[in-house]
Amino acid sequence: MNKTERQLAITLELQRSKTLRAEDLASQFETSVRTIYRDIQALSEAGVPILGAPGLGYSLIEGYFLPPVRFTAEEAVSLLMGADFIEQRLDTDYGIYAKSAKRKIEATLSESVRNESRLVRETMRLLHIGEQSTEARVKTYLNQVRDAILKQCKISFMYIKKMPGTDGNRKNKRVVSPYGLTLVHENWVLLAYCDMRQEMRHFRLSRMTELSMLEEQFLLPNDFDLSSYRPPDNRDESIIIRANPEIADKIIEAVNFYIESIEERKEDVIFQFRVRYPEEILHHLLGWGGDIEVIEPKSLRFKIREVAKKILEHY
Repeated sequence: MNKTERQLAITLELQRSKTLRAEDLASQFETSVRTIYRDIQALSEAGVPILGAPGLGYSLIEGYFLPPVRFTAEEAVSLLMGADFIEQRLDTDYGIYAKSAKRKIEATLSESVRNESRLVRETMRLLHIGEQSTEARVKTYLNQVRDAILKQCKISFMYIKKMPGTDGNRKNKRVVSPYGLTLVHENWVLLAYCDMRQEMRHFRLSRMTELSMLEEQFLLPNDFDLSSYRPPDNRDESIIIRANPEIADKIIEAVNFYIESIEERKEDVIFQFRVRYPEEILHHLLGWGGDIEVIEPKSLRFKIREVAKKILEHY
């Protein structure tokens, strides 16, 4: 990055942030603090209204805005593909905004950059395959939940659990305080404080029905930060299987999240998984058929034997 590019980048950073110290800028642009001082002086002499406060840093006078800058083909591809992703995976409102943003971005590009970025985008494709009716419902709920988060209103919905409760029912009503949304393994997940469980819980939007926003409001905890939030790891149960080496790659691809260790031997491969409950990967184990054998726990061996008997009854 030459001097002119760095000074332009500094101006953009100041426009984006309220206040930045010379040390922060020096670290970001991998140069010395003295060089940043010279850059700030050069920008001020060029008419950029920069304010400097001892001990606090530099900022731009409120209202100053740098005119649009030119994008490279690579930058244009990044922005346009990001807009493609938003159009595809967020709700209808943001799909409209994404289309509008793409038109504006393309309008700022020179013909050569527009053509180059188009050629690059034609070599890549964002592919998402989902059941159409479920996808439509999830996008509708995504809009409603996002609205509830911004308004800090509680929501209620019927939730279909992965495993049935003690009463055999998989469906129950939840009232929650929605904190944030995250996309995990192609599924939109709501992070929320559940009134029934009195703790943070995660809910897949695809498993919700009868969703509605309530008038009751909530206060977001001061210490909650979605960008740094990490769910507790409650995978406390261990599963050990012996597998045919020929399907080891399939196992890794299918359940990589659960793998604790892999031991390759001459005739087989030993996998150890950590799960919340064995039924969590039961359908995977059954799908691998005779190419795997569950070693532990014994209760899971018994469960597979029982399922295999039921399957045999149909043939």
